[in-house]
This record gives sequence, C-alpha cells and structure tokens, in this order.
Amino acid sequence: MTKTQISNSDGVELVRMARKAVTEFLRTNSKINDSEFNSKFDFSSGVFVTINKKGSLRGCIGYPLPIKKLSEGLVDAAISAATRDTRFSPVEIDELDELVFEVTVLTPPVEIKVDDPEQYLSIIKIGKDGLIVENQYASGLLLPQVPTEYGWNTREFLEYTCQKAGLPKDAWKDKSTKISRFQGIIFKE
Repeated sequence: MTKTQISNSDGVELVRMARKAVTEFLRTNSKINDSEFNSKFDFSSGVFVTINKKGSLRGCIGYPLPIKKLSEGLVDAAISAATRDTRFSPVEIDELDELVFEVTVLTPPVEIKVDDPEQYLSIIKIGKDGLIVENQYASGLLLPQVPTEYGWNTREFLEYTCQKAGLPKDAWKDKSTKISRFQGIIFKE
C-alpha cells in the first residue's frame, strides 16, 4: 500500500488510531503498539495530526517529510499534538470527549522553481497545495486545508506561511526563500 492507495476506510482507521494513541498516552503515559496497524501502514509518509476543540485549534504537530513509517509517525504526531504543541497547554484526559481529531497524510514536498516570485500566485492551488517556506534558518509550514478554512487567496497563503516561519510576510518575494508545495489527503472524525 502507498499513500495514493489510502482509502476512506483507511482514513477512518488512521483517525481512530490518533485518538486511541492520545487516550492511551494520557491514561498510562505509554505509547500504543498495535502490530496489525503497524504492518498495514508500514510505508514512509509525512503526516500531521490536528486536534480541534469546539471549532478552535487545540494542537497540531506532524512530520512534513517521509522520515518515519506512517504507523509510527501518526502515533508520535498524535501524542505530540496533544501534549507538546507549545502554543497550548497539554490536553487533559477529561477533554477527550470534546476533541475532534484530523489526520493529514502528505505527499513528499517538491520545491517550486520560478524566475519571478509573482509566478507563485498562478502555480499554487488553494485547497490542493500545502506550503513550506524556508529561508536561511527559518521554516514554516501550513497544511492545504488552512487557506480554505480562513478564506485566503494565494498571496495571503504565502504571507501567512512566511509569518509562520517567523519571517516578514513578503519574504516569499525574496530570491533566497525556498518555497515547496505538497498535497495532503485529509481525514477527520
């Protein structure tokens, strides 16, 4: 199986495992190990787990590059999104019923090569592409669903991704800034 062959039922299983991994970690402080799940999702893939509470972000962490097996990356990202996202206090066990889990399985990022930065505006597809902006020692990533959720156009998507990297919002126009795109298959409870 590869990520292009991930079905909706696989997505349901991934989301269920994200919730199960967080629940197990909060209850026992240990990482879940499910050999059947591990063998089914035994291919390398980027993955992000997003946790929302009452329509607001509660945690989001993942791996943009396919550096881990999907089974391992999903469990690690889920636990990290719940307990290590520095923007939020760690999730408490009594919050679990109020949380909605979302899993995004990523394609490998590909650098977008342009002669003129304005070309990004016609190349990047809102709702399809996620972005990674890198400049010297800073980088930032926004998932494909983010600009759709906020109603951003391509310019705003580039600006907010730059800001996520801690860069000025117009850093995407700088020739030394590298912009990559990726796609994601999104599954949500």
